[in-house]
Amino acid sequence: MTVTTKTRLSALAVGAGLCLPTLALADFIKDSKATLSMRNFYFNNDYREQTSSAGSKLAEWGQGFVLDYKSGFTDGTLGFGLDAQALLGLTLDSGSGRHQGSTMIPSESNGDAVDQWSHAGVTGKVRLSKTELRYGNLQPKLPILVSNDGRLLPQTFEGGMITSNEIDGLKLTAGRLEHVVGRASTNRTGMAVSGGTQESNEFWFGGADYTINDQLTAQYYYANLEDYYKQHFAGLVHVYPISKDQSFKTDLRYFKTDADGANDSAAGRAAGYKVGGYSNGTNGKIDNDTWSAIFTYALGGHSFTAGYQSVSDNSNFVQLNQGGLVNEGAGGASLYLFTDRLISTFTRAGEQTRFGQYAYNFSQVGIPGLTASVTYLKGTGIEATSGSDTKEWERDIAVDYVVQSGTFKGVGFGWRNGMLRTNVSGDYDQDQNRLIVSYSLPLL
Repeated sequence: MTVTTKTRLSALAVGAGLCLPTLALADFIKDSKATLSMRNFYFNNDYREQTSSAGSKLAEWGQGFVLDYKSGFTDGTLGFGLDAQALLGLTLDSGSGRHQGSTMIPSESNGDAVDQWSHAGVTGKVRLSKTELRYGNLQPKLPILVSNDGRLLPQTFEGGMITSNEIDGLKLTAGRLEHVVGRASTNRTGMAVSGGTQESNEFWFGGADYTINDQLTAQYYYANLEDYYKQHFAGLVHVYPISKDQSFKTDLRYFKTDADGANDSAAGRAAGYKVGGYSNGTNGKIDNDTWSAIFTYALGGHSFTAGYQSVSDNSNFVQLNQGGLVNEGAGGASLYLFTDRLISTFTRAGEQTRFGQYAYNFSQVGIPGLTASVTYLKGTGIEATSGSDTKEWERDIAVDYVVQSGTFKGVGFGWRNGMLRTNVSGDYDQDQNRLIVSYSLPLL
């Protein structure tokens, strides 16, 4: 790091804390950290039998930069701090016929890919004992909301969140979100679900993670997206250590999601407060139970996973997804489900999914930093207006390597390959490849 860079970042920290007493700034500056994360991403998706005017293939290449600054906390009973984040995406290649929507890169008004896009956010934070309040730019990773980071830039939210670890083994979380900026967007929007065309600016959530002992953790969370849904989540994770290099993990998850506000009335759904897909004659009413059981046996560098997921048949499973809103790049969401894969999520009404995965860590054979996995999922029993025997399957391959030493230490290389085959009306068979090079540079 150059002296000039360090000086500028230190000046930023001091400037951000001018409103605080001078002596209190000691830890605010001393504990500050700044990193520049870089991600080079090539995305290729072949829709095979699609014959739209946009073409049947998406092929784009971009470069993303994320500058993260995290301050320490001031001295005193109440500690104050400030975080800041700046995000920039650059289009390296996206020619005519290879850009579809805003899956990877935002679109201009004429449908072409933009040359660049960016946005920034600031987060104020306050700490009291083992409790921390954050307000501003957030990237939650909770069972009821997972910030998506599946392209060049991460999805970010605006709102407040409090976490408390005052009781040993018990973590409490609560908050309220108002806006979101999509992973391929410069615009902030309200919130919705897949298929919804109206915005909501009220997402309340709260929950607890309780570590019962070294092997067993229990979770409960509640979320409410005003005028769309209320969701309860219960989870149980148990890890049984068989021997020094063997273990068996059981992961049980259950979601119960019901209509809220406008979504619970025919008039509200007609106005756009609805979920897409099959909804048992209700034109978009949310009514869903989804549960899954996941079992993983680990032996040395080997990991074998098998499981089952069941989605009830009145509507699709839902969590936040802004894809139906009229804003560039607003779509793109992650779900706290094992079935949320490269291409499909296996969350359609009535869908019953069986899945398996094999993963290997090559450090066991003297190649640290290299990992690989192959996953297969098959979903059947999907409720659809197009008829019976509706099903889909997906096979994913992932290979990752992080350089362990030398000039390029810390540089990561990743390859993702996905194959989806489906007879769901309106969907297409897809073959997808992603090539990713990433690196994080500490600045402060």
